[in-house]
Amino acid sequence: MTLDEALDRIHASPDGPQVAAFFDFDGTIVHGFSGIHFFRDRLFAGKVGPGELLGTLLNGARGTDSEADFERFVAVAFRAWGGHTEAEMSTVGQHLFENTLAGLIYPEAWQLIRAHDAKGHTLVIASSASKFQFEAAAHALGVEHLLYTPLEVRDGVLTGKVDGKSLWRSGKARATREFAEEHGIDTAASFTYSNGGEDVEFLSVVGNPTATNPDKSLAEDAGARDWPILRFRPRGTHSVKDVARTAAAFGTMVGAAGAGVGLGLLNRNRKVALDTITSMSGEMALATAGVDIRVIGEDHAWSQRPAVFIFNHQSQLDILVLAKLLREGITGVAKQEIATDPILGVPLRLAGATFVDRKNSTKAKEALGPVVDTLRAGTSVIIAPEGTRSLTPSINPFKKGAFHMAMQAGVPIVPVVLRNTGELMWKHSTLVRSGTVDVLVHEPIDVSGWHADNLDEHIAEIEAFYRDTIANWPKGGH
Repeated sequence: MTLDEALDRIHASPDGPQVAAFFDFDGTIVHGFSGIHFFRDRLFAGKVGPGELLGTLLNGARGTDSEADFERFVAVAFRAWGGHTEAEMSTVGQHLFENTLAGLIYPEAWQLIRAHDAKGHTLVIASSASKFQFEAAAHALGVEHLLYTPLEVRDGVLTGKVDGKSLWRSGKARATREFAEEHGIDTAASFTYSNGGEDVEFLSVVGNPTATNPDKSLAEDAGARDWPILRFRPRGTHSVKDVARTAAAFGTMVGAAGAGVGLGLLNRNRKVALDTITSMSGEMALATAGVDIRVIGEDHAWSQRPAVFIFNHQSQLDILVLAKLLREGITGVAKQEIATDPILGVPLRLAGATFVDRKNSTKAKEALGPVVDTLRAGTSVIIAPEGTRSLTPSINPFKKGAFHMAMQAGVPIVPVVLRNTGELMWKHSTLVRSGTVDVLVHEPIDVSGWHADNLDEHIAEIEAFYRDTIANWPKGGH
């Protein structure tokens, strides 16, 4: 089954919360096993003693073929958490999500979750892990209900013991059935997604099971039961080719900057320098990195200039995509920290970007004043109204600066939607994966009739457009 077929199946299902979508977490929503990252974090911090290390290695060597094996495994894994408060573990989980797990979320899983959410379905993550391993991810993904292995707590402090039975194999299936009964879920119309052979009973609880990135055992069972199989693009580790391409790509950016400065001096023309830096940086760096762009509505990028081009921000790759798309007559607005960024700082400074101190609203407004003059003089501006890169494809609330600039300068807003730059280079990564970025350029939006009293309404409409476009990419656009 393809992702489009899976999405079509969701769209054809009944609306409403009586239909549920139950997702396993490790291997289904994120690539790999979240517990490894918790253990590695403690190991690197010097908090893993010899006994815990030996027990973990032995459990790993034995494997988890039975429920008894798994209970033995979690007994060792959670013992070390004893003495920590729930708040402390939630903080650790949030930190690991922001710095590691967010980059391992399958974009395809995000699309499935958003499709179910659009239908009003009840969203559930059911995992044998503790809630601390995936509650931050669930919050970011907009999943309200969590089923997890409960840990014993006394006076807000973990004892290091499992409180009852873990949610592995029959435990997860039982918890899912109980949830369905308690919430009036129509199991025949509902959906389950998992990757492991131990989850056959869990998948069987509802009428629409999907073997998602299945291991060998589940693939065999799914084939025998005629269940659909859905596979996502492997996330894995970066290849040597990725490292080489990334290094070469950023090398070409330096070369483009040098060429632009040289041509500008030769022609005694600053615009020639800026346009050369912009067009060459985007075109050459993306080609070297093995990244192509596929554009819907490219004519809208040229129909009205100058304009304020806004975009959803997930990655450092965004700037290069926009440079390739828009090519000339543009400059940017970026946060102050980017000015000293070793990768993008120099090209942006040479391209005349304005850097804004987000921590000081007064200084930020002062810095944006000259940008209005830049627009009136005929140069377009690109800006991310979210203000910072998001950890998932979800759209964060838009700030008003970009819209005020367009209103003051009397130029249109042009929304540019980027679908998968975060997949090729996520927020905390310094390496680029090869692939194709999907881009949609909306027709220019006239802001001449906008006023302070209706600005929030207009911004909300544009935010909604971004969310709907990301979740329901136009057919034929991929």
